[in-house]
Amino acid sequence: MTEEVSYKSSGVDIDKANTLIERIKPLVKLTARKEVAGGLGGFGGLFHLDLKKNKDPMLVASTDGVGTKLKIAQLMDKHDTVGIDLVAMSVNDIVVQGAEPLFFLDYIATGKISVDVGIQILEGVVKGCLDAGCALLGGETAEMPGFYDDNEYDLAGFCVGVVEADKLIDGSIIRVGDKIIGLASSGLHSNGFSLARKVLFEMHHMSGHERLDDLADPIGLELLKPTRIYVKPILNLLKHFTIKGIVHITGGGFIDNIPRIVPGPCKAVIEKGTWTIPPIFPIIQALGKIDDLEMMRVFNMGIGMMIVVPEKDVSEILDRLGKLGEKASCIGRIEKRDHTEPLVSFV
Repeated sequence: MTEEVSYKSSGVDIDKANTLIERIKPLVKLTARKEVAGGLGGFGGLFHLDLKKNKDPMLVASTDGVGTKLKIAQLMDKHDTVGIDLVAMSVNDIVVQGAEPLFFLDYIATGKISVDVGIQILEGVVKGCLDAGCALLGGETAEMPGFYDDNEYDLAGFCVGVVEADKLIDGSIIRVGDKIIGLASSGLHSNGFSLARKVLFEMHHMSGHERLDDLADPIGLELLKPTRIYVKPILNLLKHFTIKGIVHITGGGFIDNIPRIVPGPCKAVIEKGTWTIPPIFPIIQALGKIDDLEMMRVFNMGIGMMIVVPEKDVSEILDRLGKLGEKASCIGRIEKRDHTEPLVSFV
């Protein structure tokens, strides 16, 4: 006779998953918007789009993860910031098109559910949603024994926003003479961690608690600084200024992201030395002997978001961003491009 088995003995604890859901319900309520109908527990989240506010709405959707930054969170046993990263990666992608994030959904996959770790992650997700002004509409936690190790997890996030069709920002009105303003990042954000981990932990055998000159925090905490969410300052600017194009500097850095919004006859000229590069970047570059172009293609180098604006508005926009708590500077310009030239150059 074989031993009787159950789902729980196979590694999936439904009761623990239900406990997590009950524990996070008060957190989720903090993010509620008036358009949300119902609560957690349904087969799908419900959101009533306000057609009085949105006359000709265009929905904008984005999905992303946190990548191998999660390895750092698991190394440091610190899980309360990666939820912020998860929200940031999607809402920042949505706002660059002029859209207001409406709601967010999360997906957590793990080898074995830890209620305490799950709550830490969801606390970060809730903070991210509050920073972005969107509702946490629902999510899924999948316990997958044999697929992930017990203490291992992965995250995915999904966001939907809305913009009036005639206010969509796609870079098509960018012209020669426009200026590029850069908004400071908080650090690596959520990109380039495979390279950073290789340099710091594989090549130089560092621990997460190691302290380096020029860094205020141990290396692990420095790397875990959450991705900055730019939604509210960008939406504020859109109410008062003409914003011709916006770039979220994520995977691909300056080299691959700026061309996504620059019209073919133009090029973006980035002026090196016009912003402060956080010390974590030159540390990684020196230890890994990484060339400048590779750094610009992998990391944000201290600039998390760029906006392209008319030259006449630069001073006023910088002043407004400062009052909104953003560190910003004019870091470049739009010039005419010969068809043989790259879309991005550095001077």
